[in-house]
Amino acid sequence: MATISIDIDTAKGQIYLVGDIAQLCRNRFAIRYLKDYFTSVIEPDRITITIGDKDTVGILSDVRSLLAKYGFNESRTETSEQVLLDYYEEEKRFTEFSQKALDIRNNQCCKSEFSCFTESLVSHLAERSLYPRQLLSSYHLAFSQNACNFSVPGSGKTSIVYGAYAYLKNLPDGDDKKIDRLLIVGPLSSFGPWEMEFSECFGKPPSSKRLISGVSRSEKTNYLYTKNPAELTLLSYASLVSLNDDISFFLRQNKVMVVLDEAHKAKNVAGGSIAQAVLTIARYCKSRVILTGTPAPNGYEDLYNLFKFIWPSKNVIGFEINQLRDMGQRAHDARVDRLIRYISPYFMRINKSDLGIPDPIIHEPMHIEMGPAQRSIYDFIEKRYVESLIQDGRVDTSTRFKSILAQAKMIRLMQAATNPIMLRAPLQEFLEDEDCPHEAYQAVDDMDILKQILDYETIETPSKYEAVKNIVEQIIHSNGKVVVWATFVKTIHGLKEYLANHGIVSQELYGAIPVEREGADAESDESILTRERIIREFHRSDCPFSVIIANPFAVSESISLHKVCHHAIYIERSFNAAHFVQSKDRIHRYGLAETDETHYYFVLSKDSIDETIDERLIEKERRMTQVMESMPIPLFDNAHLEFGDDDIKALIRDYVKRTKKT
Repeated sequence: MATISIDIDTAKGQIYLVGDIAQLCRNRFAIRYLKDYFTSVIEPDRITITIGDKDTVGILSDVRSLLAKYGFNESRTETSEQVLLDYYEEEKRFTEFSQKALDIRNNQCCKSEFSCFTESLVSHLAERSLYPRQLLSSYHLAFSQNACNFSVPGSGKTSIVYGAYAYLKNLPDGDDKKIDRLLIVGPLSSFGPWEMEFSECFGKPPSSKRLISGVSRSEKTNYLYTKNPAELTLLSYASLVSLNDDISFFLRQNKVMVVLDEAHKAKNVAGGSIAQAVLTIARYCKSRVILTGTPAPNGYEDLYNLFKFIWPSKNVIGFEINQLRDMGQRAHDARVDRLIRYISPYFMRINKSDLGIPDPIIHEPMHIEMGPAQRSIYDFIEKRYVESLIQDGRVDTSTRFKSILAQAKMIRLMQAATNPIMLRAPLQEFLEDEDCPHEAYQAVDDMDILKQILDYETIETPSKYEAVKNIVEQIIHSNGKVVVWATFVKTIHGLKEYLANHGIVSQELYGAIPVEREGADAESDESILTRERIIREFHRSDCPFSVIIANPFAVSESISLHKVCHHAIYIERSFNAAHFVQSKDRIHRYGLAETDETHYYFVLSKDSIDETIDERLIEKERRMTQVMESMPIPLFDNAHLEFGDDDIKALIRDYVKRTKKT
């Protein structure tokens, strides 16, 4: 029987097959396998397989199976034997490590080691005391160095990371776990909170660098190659793609903890550029952290890249992508328990109920009568659009065109319910789908309707504006501050002007407000109005404004207002429950005193789509909360949290009820 010898050059990252190569080459199936599944160079006396990014032991195992299948004897060298021995020893150590990580997760810590960790935080995180669940999560991260945190918004994930960082940074020189830098990859809106939280945790501002669009490519590259980078580096997911090679060099030269904040964009398992860039840098990180409160909004397949990032050399998730996708589509799939068991050592989760936050005060919705002109306009377009949904059989959104058309009509009704003047603007400005078919928005931009609202702003003021002003005046009179949430930018501008005309100063916070380029430069340039500047001002006791008017689509993540603001008014909302819940969490999160009272106010136009939205959001939030609190990995149909068939049916039902009454 022919014999093939297997040798390994670990320095070159290559596996060599020598021996009866001529006979092996005569087996076309074996050769086809070697060509198709490995990077192989086939020579008369040797076959060279390049390991590259693949698992050495995995390739060895596949080659051994190939030789056995086609009847070749295998002769292993001392090098290949040692690789296998090292592999099995490493697997044994990783199993022991994983069990200890699981014990920590289950609050079964070694008392002396946990005490050492807490004492380190007393010295090095002196300005911040972590509550028990935060402390356990931080210890779990410090021990494992590579972990996911799936805690709900407002649970203090940033402080948890800084706790682990403080411990690992202050380990003795020479300790293999020691790190000295932080790289945060996240949305632009997260940069200010990360810098602010650093100051609050460590009692000093961070040495930080933002690699954003306003910084030239050459400046970014020079920074990543410098021998003395900042302690805190921040960049967006888009920048990670364009700077992937430079970031990889930066990570090889420094001992860096890499944090993927709001890690939604890293979940794409279909080969997206951001997901690929994330996985490329994983091997160079000294420590890897995933932060997201919704780890699997579309299905269990969303978990695949998250755990591949934190342990790129291990198959900790235990399932392939297709299996994960299938599990999410089957109710009560028995494999889910096994999945949770596999990944439990490597993630922590804090639920809202764990935080001990005082319950908010939810005021009864205010049902405001529209003015005569607004009522006339609203009733006209509601009749036209809702009855067209019924007559045309478009109660379902099964096709893209139907979905966009239904969304367009809903947007027009939402606008008319707040301020009909918005109907004058092209609908295409408000649709989130940039590739919206022309027929969709054309169908709801009817000239007959437009003629009736041309003069609206000269006839009356929207009733909602006055209702919001009255609530704001009461809050300011009690020395409080308030955030007003609006769906449309036109409402943000219009309400700001209306409040100003009544002596109330406010600031706008929405997508067009830029983030700071560099902290020091922005501080010195008073002409630059940035999100961070607005939030910093808002936190000051002598702030010239007590009102922020914000858009939840743009700023419902990352910002925290709970330390100075305990009131939120909703002048308009969409059917998107995720944005709604995130906006509520801006002022209702960990850090509130027991005596703090959080207030929510809802201003609805009577007999309008506002009332349908209110009812639908209550149901969606209830379902969302139930899932978030009951499952270790929350899994819900993300489409049900946005706009869908049930919302259309509810609108039609409410319309029919009202018209039958009249």
